[in-house]
Amino acid sequence: MNKSSSVCPLLDLTGKIALVTGAAQGLGRATAETLAGCGAQVIVNHLNQPDVAEMLANNLGNGAWAAQADVSSEAEVERLFETIRQRCGRLDILVNNAGTARSQDIFETSLEDWTQVLNTNLTSCFLCSRRAMELMREQRSGRIVNISSVVAHRGALFGHVHYAATKSGILGFTKTLARTGAPLGINVNAVAPGIIETELLRRTHGDEGVADLAQTIPLGLGRPSDVSNAVAFLCAEASRYITGATLDVNGGAYFR
Repeated sequence: MNKSSSVCPLLDLTGKIALVTGAAQGLGRATAETLAGCGAQVIVNHLNQPDVAEMLANNLGNGAWAAQADVSSEAEVERLFETIRQRCGRLDILVNNAGTARSQDIFETSLEDWTQVLNTNLTSCFLCSRRAMELMREQRSGRIVNISSVVAHRGALFGHVHYAATKSGILGFTKTLARTGAPLGINVNAVAPGIIETELLRRTHGDEGVADLAQTIPLGLGRPSDVSNAVAFLCAEASRYITGATLDVNGGAYFR
């Protein structure tokens, strides 16, 4: 995929190196595609989908490459960022997208469940951001975008206490990191998606359930590109004066 000549100069990411965690599917895949479409060289992080990630990287063009790593593991994050330093020498954009959820309320959630969701969703943000900011501090520039959720504002409606806790934690993490990053030329923001139409949503809710959900949202269900476009904006020069903010992409499902 090559950068379109119609990309607005303020959204042009040509020459930028971008790491998207959890990029093999869903919102991460859409984000990788959108950033590449704006000209960025994308590092497609995945946990255990090498064939899918390699195919995506090949399709993205711009020198994109796939990188396997469990971003909830400090050792694997260290290895990933050492590879980035050696191959690229810099990192301009980090999108902390990797995440998981379990359909459990607090009575069904074991400490193991709680820890696994927190490590995947929140600890990964800490580990990747720490290493990314070391590189960005040297450059005196960089963008970090953390993927939160509408549940960070309103709470999860049916259980998912661990998921909601992590997505709320991401917002506090984002604001605090933005204060640290500002003097270093690093902008840190979050995107909070609402209900986005993905293959996973249809598998978990069925066609009838998805149609019912759509009726509860003023603008209907969102598309992955709605979220990835917001991420690209926060990575580009157009948002140079925005930091510590959360951009809601929920179609009116929740107003604040």
